[in-house]
Amino acid sequence: MRYTFLLYSNPADFADLTPEDWAKEKEVYGAYIGALQEAGVFVDTDWLHPAETATTITLKDGEKRVQDGPFAETKETLGGFFAIDVPDLDAALAWAEKCPAAKHGKIEIRASAMGDY
Repeated sequence: MRYTFLLYSNPADFADLTPEDWAKEKEVYGAYIGALQEAGVFVDTDWLHPAETATTITLKDGEKRVQDGPFAETKETLGGFFAIDVPDLDAALAWAEKCPAAKHGKIEIRASAMGDY
């Protein structure tokens, strides 16, 4: 079963990181990606630009509306994701616990619904 981890954190928590700190973060995430790949469960990942660079579009009520910035203003924003393929939610939770994002944010875990429709 495919699960996606949506990684949420407060960008203010990273405002004072130095280039050396960022390099360490990348190493930690690189090790996590390597572990997922070695276990044969890795599907995909991406690290997103800050929420303030987002553009939001809706066609609700037949009218196109484009908005600069995120859909909602919150302290915690979506910063990236991991997609993995594991047997069940318990296995997904075990991998989510190992994700570096869990140490300074929240991880929302969702099962894929592609096969449901």
